[in-house]
Amino acid sequence: MRNWTPANWDNGKPRYLAIADAIEVDIRDGALDPGVRLPPQRKLAERLGIDFTTVSRAYAEAQARGLLESHVGRGTFVRERMSASPEAERMRAAEIDLSMNMPPEPSDPALLARMRDGLATVSANLIPLLRYQSATGSEQDKIAASTWLSLRGLIPRLDRIAVTPGAHATISAVLTMIAAPGDTILCERVTYPGIRTIASRLKLHLAGLEMDADGILPDALEAAIRAHGPRALYLNPTLQNPTTLTMPVERRLEISEVLNRHGLPLIEDDAYGFIPSRAPAPLAASIPHLSWHIGGLAKCIGAGLRLAYVVTPSGKDTHAMGQALRALTVMPSPLPMALATQWIEDGTADHIRRFIRTETAARQKIAREALEDFEYSAAENAFNIWLRLPRGSGRADIIARMAGRNVGIMPSDTFTVEGDPDEHVRICIGGPQGRDALRESLQFMSNVLSPDAYMG
Repeated sequence: MRNWTPANWDNGKPRYLAIADAIEVDIRDGALDPGVRLPPQRKLAERLGIDFTTVSRAYAEAQARGLLESHVGRGTFVRERMSASPEAERMRAAEIDLSMNMPPEPSDPALLARMRDGLATVSANLIPLLRYQSATGSEQDKIAASTWLSLRGLIPRLDRIAVTPGAHATISAVLTMIAAPGDTILCERVTYPGIRTIASRLKLHLAGLEMDADGILPDALEAAIRAHGPRALYLNPTLQNPTTLTMPVERRLEISEVLNRHGLPLIEDDAYGFIPSRAPAPLAASIPHLSWHIGGLAKCIGAGLRLAYVVTPSGKDTHAMGQALRALTVMPSPLPMALATQWIEDGTADHIRRFIRTETAARQKIAREALEDFEYSAAENAFNIWLRLPRGSGRADIIARMAGRNVGIMPSDTFTVEGDPDEHVRICIGGPQGRDALRESLQFMSNVLSPDAYMG
């Protein structure tokens, strides 16, 4: 319908949202039938006398609501069959946990079209994907995993690669293999809360290591090994969650030397390592015989895939981990696994990764501008900032004051393994929120944190 024009689109809302609302109304009322092609974005912009970017954002918003689909070279169409009603889509969106450290979500119509085309390709061979499969992925999936892992400079033999149901399940499986209840696992003093949950469930003791601006201290690691006789070291060395610190090459080599001398296994959670353009090589590259390298896809493609690419110390360890994973989860879900493989093979996964890299840098710039008067740790491609609360404010208070705002906040208590939690909070800047919403939320937070907010 090349002559379609949105009604009531200049109604006080941001124009891109008003146009997306008009598309939704016309689909619901039958004015836009399934399969109808909408006007090209530039033509509609000229017709309405507005900027092309506004129409592009409107179409992207309508696609995100499940109303439209875009095909490169063909145009934008009303979806033939929507997976759910717009109301159901909004209900699902309302269930998003903003406290999770999520990557920004793509909105570019061309990228969304590529993603959907990959899903269509995979669904054309759907029935085999509904069957039981290997606990560690097929050869085709492992080849795709090898291609992806090469972005981090890792090129292991295929028998050392496992495709698993996400980093969380993998960490659980590895710990069941190498530790028993009562054993000690070393980690950063302030660390990813998932390892705390897993250790608690497995009745393992976590011992947190002192850190400086470069990560855990080699001397602290040496002393903890002698004091605790641990079974493994868990590290999140690139864009560490929550501090955003990245361990430099020299420190990585120092830690690897200590681990190698003691023969202590390393569980390397490389969730964010694929995002920066020049991240240091994984520790697993220097001590492959001791390392379980976990390249999760949750942060660099999307958490809904629930997949990770794991490099084990040996082919024998891959087989053993497959047995452990079979007991925990049976297998990685074949449909997301096939989709990830398709996206890697056709280049879509790399486009998503590059989008996340660009968008996180833009959001970090927004955070710097909004919170320039406060002290925090951050990095260009991190999904969060680690904010030190100003004197006179407390963790519970700031979280209460920010309730209902479109930003996820978690207190330092969640991440602290050793010692008393200090007055830090993790502020998530990724997820479905756009730049404008993020800027508004962070500016509100700046006002809440100002000394005047605590007077009287």
